[in-house]
Amino acid sequence: MRLKIQLYILSLWLLFALLFINKIQIPICFENCEFIGFKNLITKNIIPIISIVFIFSGFWFYYRFKFIIKGAKSLPEQIIKVENINWEHLTFLVTYVIPLLSFDLDFNLSEDRNGLMFFLVLIVIGMIYVKTNMFYNNPTLAILGYHIYKSQTTNKKNIVIISKDVLIEENWIQHKLISDNIYFAIKLDKNGDKRT
Repeated sequence: MRLKIQLYILSLWLLFALLFINKIQIPICFENCEFIGFKNLITKNIIPIISIVFIFSGFWFYYRFKFIIKGAKSLPEQIIKVENINWEHLTFLVTYVIPLLSFDLDFNLSEDRNGLMFFLVLIVIGMIYVKTNMFYNNPTLAILGYHIYKSQTTNKKNIVIISKDVLIEENWIQHKLISDNIYFAIKLDKNGDKRT
């Protein structure tokens, strides 16, 4: 469950990076300048600060994910059927990330509740993605070079494979279970060795 939540936060990495760029307010002055003070600087940049925290959390979660999937140890299996579903990354991006950027995050709760609604929407989407096992729809992993496949192997049917390798039918793979029917796979060469 924790890994699913971490991968969901990682999937929002692009959203938080764009929010940071969109909302950062750093006063620029060329003559007769005075420092506005740390308190003013922080209060004007609450959203960028929260975004930076999530961006760094995303980096941490990615390195944890890499550590967890390091060295898939299953017996080799051959892919019988494979369907590339990389387009699902775009669905997540267009359906959730881009519309979330349109929120006006002012946090003035007496007048407008956009900031509160933004975080509630993120939490609800996260709960849905974690409960339905759709956390692998991750545009950040796509940017980092991962592919998603619906597949059938000699021993498993209707599985989802996340891999850095391009997979086709008759490839041999070793895999590691991430959750339920979702696996991370490493492509093997013709001799059954891991590719380097």
